[in-house]
Amino acid sequence: MNRVYNFSAGPAMLPQEVLERARDDLLDWQGSGMSVMEMSHRSKEYMSIAAQAESDLRELLAIPTNYKVLFLQGGATLQFAMVPHNLMRGKGTADYINTGVWSKKAIAEGKLYGKVNVAASSSDTNFTTIPAQETWNLNPDAAYLHYTPNETIGGVEFPFVPETGEVPLVADMSSTLLSRPIEVSRYGIIYAGAQKNIGPAGLAIVIVREDLIGHAPAGSPVMLDYKTHAENESMYNTPPTYAWYIAGLVFSWLKKQGGLPAIAAINQRKADRLYRYIDASGFYKNPVDPTCRSWMNVPFILPKAEMDAEFLAATKKAGLISLKGHRLVGGMRASIYNAMPEAGVDALIAYMQDFAARHGG
Repeated sequence: MNRVYNFSAGPAMLPQEVLERARDDLLDWQGSGMSVMEMSHRSKEYMSIAAQAESDLRELLAIPTNYKVLFLQGGATLQFAMVPHNLMRGKGTADYINTGVWSKKAIAEGKLYGKVNVAASSSDTNFTTIPAQETWNLNPDAAYLHYTPNETIGGVEFPFVPETGEVPLVADMSSTLLSRPIEVSRYGIIYAGAQKNIGPAGLAIVIVREDLIGHAPAGSPVMLDYKTHAENESMYNTPPTYAWYIAGLVFSWLKKQGGLPAIAAINQRKADRLYRYIDASGFYKNPVDPTCRSWMNVPFILPKAEMDAEFLAATKKAGLISLKGHRLVGGMRASIYNAMPEAGVDALIAYMQDFAARHGG
């Protein structure tokens, strides 16, 4: 079996050990005589899978007991609407930090529910920097502050956690959750689409402080109310059962690696190695300010855009796929989430070195 190194921004690589375990369980999960895909979500077999997944996630992130963990559908994009729907709480205004494409999408949804104060933006640097917090125009009466710790498309990442006082901090951690330890108690809500570091597409994880639940407007659609999902253990309707199961296998795998401190050390090594080569190459360039470069998504530009097609043409033969940059940024992008081994980054660097040597670099 020849597995490729998949640098896709998502859906992304899954650990091979997880895929092998899922393969072994596919037809008959632990003697049940059926696949997890066939189980009733209310069966004792599936309830045990769901409970173990939540327990492992809580352990990995050291989630305090006053936070609910929700396993929902709709991806992170639905949370762009669910957050203001549940958190505006009659205040009518919320603060947002605009650092790229996903921030802008969240802002657009927020405006459907009230006034959005864009407290800071890095649009003037084409989203290649993070504005220093002392420059932000925060509203002390805001319902919440929303930010995107890592912008997947631009490859820019916050090097700090914003200070918000009594205002709840909300974070779209789709690209960063489980890539390193975080202090959950600093946040009101953390949400993440699964298809980066968690599992297959179709699942979203929402970690929400209990005091922020139960404030949706009267007459809300039942599926948009966090209270519905919290009171029903994410099973008000049929959840994305197989994606939840795979996420549970990923959580177990992470524990075997030594937890989030261990995976963070690996992730930092991978990112440092790739950025170090790019900076020293004299051929490739990364457009992001070095103080806020992403660990997870590394864009790089070739000397001439006409070289892009040739660069990509041979990558598949080298076992490297999904390196084409987003159309808004151009060039290349290497997403190096948890499941990308260090050998994959080494293989990419070797390819880049050979390509540069053949083109005068």
